Amino acid sequence: MLARALRTHVVSSARLCGSARATPAGATAGATSTPGPGTTRATLLESGAAVGARATPEPGAGTEATPPGLGAGLQPGRRGGGKGAAAAESRDAAQMECEPECRVLSIQSHVVRGYVGNKSAAFPLQVLGFEVDTINSVQFSNHTGYAHWRGQVLKSDELKELYQGLRLNDITRYDYVLTGYTADKSFLEQLVGIVKDLKKQNPKVIYVCDPVLGDKWNGEGSMYVPEELLPVYRDQVVPLADIITPNQFEAELLTGRTLNTEKEALEVMEVLHAMGPHTVLITSSDFIPSCENDLLIVLGSRITRKPDGTNSKEKIRLEIPKLDAVFVGTGDLFAAMLLAWIHHHPDNFKLACEKAVSAMSHVLKRTLSCAQAQAGGGKPRVAELEIRMVQSKRDIENPKVLIQATTL
Repeated sequence: MLARALRTHVVSSARLCGSARATPAGATAGATSTPGPGTTRATLLESGAAVGARATPEPGAGTEATPPGLGAGLQPGRRGGGKGAAAAESRDAAQMECEPECRVLSIQSHVVRGYVGNKSAAFPLQVLGFEVDTINSVQFSNHTGYAHWRGQVLKSDELKELYQGLRLNDITRYDYVLTGYTADKSFLEQLVGIVKDLKKQNPKVIYVCDPVLGDKWNGEGSMYVPEELLPVYRDQVVPLADIITPNQFEAELLTGRTLNTEKEALEVMEVLHAMGPHTVLITSSDFIPSCENDLLIVLGSRITRKPDGTNSKEKIRLEIPKLDAVFVGTGDLFAAMLLAWIHHHPDNFKLACEKAVSAMSHVLKRTLSCAQAQAGGGKPRVAELEIRMVQSKRDIENPKVLIQATTL
């Protein structure tokens, strides 16, 4: 969400679905105006660039062959002349049409105005080359950080009906499942059944779960979903997940352990691995010395299986400067970009996390700059702090790496 502070590209066709991936270890072939899910104490990732400037890829850094969905040699905005150029573009177009698709089923919240849930996840995934099918767990006029909102909550039988429609038409083969905010126990249990069915159809499907349960405010943890969802997440959802992105408070809830130090956090990540996921990101932590309390810590751990059948483990740490502002939807955006960059860099977990975090930096930097300009020197209003998603398209596609991860 930067994950509730974090929970806040370019890529050649060879990186689309159907390409080789690292094999995970164990894998087979109204309400009140309380800050809602997605609300975060934001972070600002510093760079030497002017605020709001687009990232310019440096030679050899953050660049790859072709933008997703474009055939080799077919570049956006290219101007050609003559029959040779026309023939080349025709061949490129044919290649583009034949590229294998990579499809994501995203089940999370939706708002008419602003960016949270599926509104935060779908656009960046599409920009990065994925087909995205969305089911909205809730549909609200706007996020719950506003004074007022209206809308509907999808019921479990309605979720079942939607999925049955897909199933009857034999259009349920997915490469990834992404889930976020859910407010109802029966809905979450129905979601578990859907993920199991999808994994039965395609054992290689990757399930990315943002276990939205709550967050800490001024050092005190608070849940913003019913407590009855916790055992469902702990006992049914997390064991199914391949990648999870809890914040510090959620990691504590899921494991029943308290995190006060980085050592304890690394131990909790081992507990989470033992529950099922091969990749764990604790997306915001505050167990740092008081002299460094302007930073948030992101910890990542991934277990992969080597060709000889043994497991290897990689652990990383990223330090992210805080920004004294509250954004909403950044965690949903982060989970989506983490999915995308892990897919595009299956053998480089460190770089994938660096790109996901750095893209967040560019998006938040631009959002803050625009909000401050609109506020005219005053404190930006909630509406002015809505994520500048479309304006950040280029940075989402090809983020300049601003935050370097440390290997632990």
